[in-house]
Amino acid sequence: MQVDFYQLTRDPAEKVLPFIAQRVLDDKGRLLIVSDDSAQLDAISSSLWTAKADSFLAHAKSGEGDDTLQPILLSDQIDAHNGARFIAFADGNWRPVEHDFDRVFYLFPPSHTDNARSAWRNLGESVERRYWKQDGGKWMQGP
Repeated sequence: MQVDFYQLTRDPAEKVLPFIAQRVLDDKGRLLIVSDDSAQLDAISSSLWTAKADSFLAHAKSGEGDDTLQPILLSDQIDAHNGARFIAFADGNWRPVEHDFDRVFYLFPPSHTDNARSAWRNLGESVERRYWKQDGGKWMQGP
């Protein structure tokens, strides 16, 4: 499993997630986006509709249709009813990943840096970790 830590210093999660989601979909993957904040899930949903002027990223909130059909599923639970192998924690809260995901995207604001450091340390040796930070408008892999 790979865990990518994205420190959000410029853009909020709802601005970053459409680009991550597009990459997952381009590789024929499915994504589960998790947040305990329903207003944030609404903002992410809106952003998935409007991130690109010429298209949208198909998605739904868990329980608002047939979850199994959704390439991107928004939820407050770590239940990949859509068969996702990729998961994004959008609200800055780390959760233990007990399911067999290939990749975890952990997006966190500077106020959650201590949580991110703790999560980094507590991941097992078999987990590949990457840290990403915003440098102006670009994402740079950092130490």
